Amino acid sequence: MKSNLPSNRPASEPTDHPLYPLTFDPVFKDYPWGGRNLQTVLGRKIPDGIVAESWDIAAHPDGSTAVNTGPLKGKTLPEVQALLGPALVGERSAQALELGRFPLLIKLLDANRWLSVQVHPDDAYGLEHEGEFGKTEMWVVLHAAPGAELIYGFQAGMTRERYAQEIGTERSADGLHRVAVKPGDVIFVPAGSIHALGPGIIVAEIQQNSNTTYRIYDWGRPRPLHLQQALAVLNFDLIEPEPTRPVVMMEDDGFKVEQLVSCPYFETERVTMPAGYEFFGLCDGDTFEIWAVLAGEIVVHSDAEPVTLTAVQWVLLPAELGEFQIEASSDTVLLRVFVP
Repeated sequence: MKSNLPSNRPASEPTDHPLYPLTFDPVFKDYPWGGRNLQTVLGRKIPDGIVAESWDIAAHPDGSTAVNTGPLKGKTLPEVQALLGPALVGERSAQALELGRFPLLIKLLDANRWLSVQVHPDDAYGLEHEGEFGKTEMWVVLHAAPGAELIYGFQAGMTRERYAQEIGTERSADGLHRVAVKPGDVIFVPAGSIHALGPGIIVAEIQQNSNTTYRIYDWGRPRPLHLQQALAVLNFDLIEPEPTRPVVMMEDDGFKVEQLVSCPYFETERVTMPAGYEFFGLCDGDTFEIWAVLAGEIVVHSDAEPVTLTAVQWVLLPAELGEFQIEASSDTVLLRVFVP
């Protein structure tokens, strides 16, 4: 298991506020492509009506989650970051801390209709034109109906010149690469990648803390498009990509660690643990860790009260939490996310 090992650097000043595993009440979004599958498939409690996204760990002006247990209960993630500072985010996220932004945004998406064909800018373009970071993201497919597919990159033969003629017309989606997906598939979507989720797919999304999206085609829905911005940031070298192949880092007697994505903004691992297995970790001040339960049940132990999590729930471990232990109450599949 890749661990964050202790360093020899001096410890930061102790915080006056408690450090413990943080869980949050989600923020829901009712975009028109959503549905009810977060409830009917995942068993989530959600509001009435269309629910497209559940922002599960969020600190963005468009939605911030609030802590739901312990001494910090009721405080939003931005408020917690203001209180804890580097004790929450760690030294690797110093730039985000200086800008007053939590580095990542964690969501669940329920696509009952096609999402808009879209692209996100990189940091340079986002900071210059939108006043926020760019948006590199990844998806882990949690559910896919038979025949479900998504758009990811261009078909062979597409060029900037050709697409400049097609963008904004009914042909906007014709030259795009479609990928059939199944549960467990991983799609890495760097800034500049043209993409769209298709009907019948639920994903866990790990992304930079940005909400800048440039819509290219919206399947007839009367929402604004952002064609010039899109042309400025699209990566036309992304030709017929396929899902990311996980790399097995460790496998032993039912315990397995797969590296799903490693990029400058986040590293994500999938951890499979049999019932009764215990994983010992350390948050030593370098980075926070986010863990998700995709299947099964775990108990998170630290110097604070134990936290029990079932599918699909997330927990944020502050960067200076110290030693922690993940105990599998049943056969379990987890995601582990941290800043490299």
